[in-house]
Amino acid sequence: MTGTLITVTPTGAENSKAAVPALPVTIDELVATAKECEALGAAIIHVHIRDDAAEPTLDRGRLRDTVAALRQSTGLIIQLSSEGVVTDSESDRLAVLDAGPEMASCTMGTVNVGDGVFTNRWEFIVDLHGRMQEKSIVGEYEIFDLGQLTSLQRLLDKHGLPFGGHVHVDLVMGVPGGMPGTAEALTACHRAIRDLPDGTTFSATGIGRTTIPVMLASLSAGGHLRVGLADTITYAKGQPVESNMQLVARAVGFAQLAQRPPLTTAEARELLGVPAR
Repeated sequence: MTGTLITVTPTGAENSKAAVPALPVTIDELVATAKECEALGAAIIHVHIRDDAAEPTLDRGRLRDTVAALRQSTGLIIQLSSEGVVTDSESDRLAVLDAGPEMASCTMGTVNVGDGVFTNRWEFIVDLHGRMQEKSIVGEYEIFDLGQLTSLQRLLDKHGLPFGGHVHVDLVMGVPGGMPGTAEALTACHRAIRDLPDGTTFSATGIGRTTIPVMLASLSAGGHLRVGLADTITYAKGQPVESNMQLVARAVGFAQLAQRPPLTTAEARELLGVPAR
């Protein structure tokens, strides 16, 4: 396929509602955002949820309700984040899969995030990968540093392909403590991806001011895009992001300029091996 897979990550676990009023934190806000982003060209929604106080949570009931609401109101591929926050237990992160998403993320190693550390032990990664296979959940493998692509190769060699048979990675670039959000770093990752199974695809997201350079570099290398308020809250210098739709619209515009228009949700499902509903 020559189109562009666009993922929206509307909330994240880092920004506060008080600092970013446009952040969708209730289920109703998340569903409204999802519908608007789908209409613009997004095919996947990468979901973090918040509690009644707008704080990050992995509450199982709320996760199930969120998945059900998104499934009822949109055709988007629903991808739950298994990251949580640095204080979340491994058992709570694994339990995310019980909410019944179509996809889930799997971060391929430990990474410093500002002053915190996301710990992803090898045993946890293997367990998460295996449970996604068992539950027929398609994995997206999040890469914060070049060496994590080698870890992914090891995982696939030892424990098999993800459910659906297609390997898709997301390059998360520009995180303090991770790889820089530069064309050079993306090129290095692109070369390493060639060592993964044939047909492996990748998306890329640039955190903060690296958003635009990473989008352009990804499109030029045949990659796909992930955008949203989880990753950047500034649209331009001195200009706060007004909504997730604003970021999706910009990504769609860049994809069209690259003559790689957004994939429909049906095309995205075919590409990633996500079953039709």
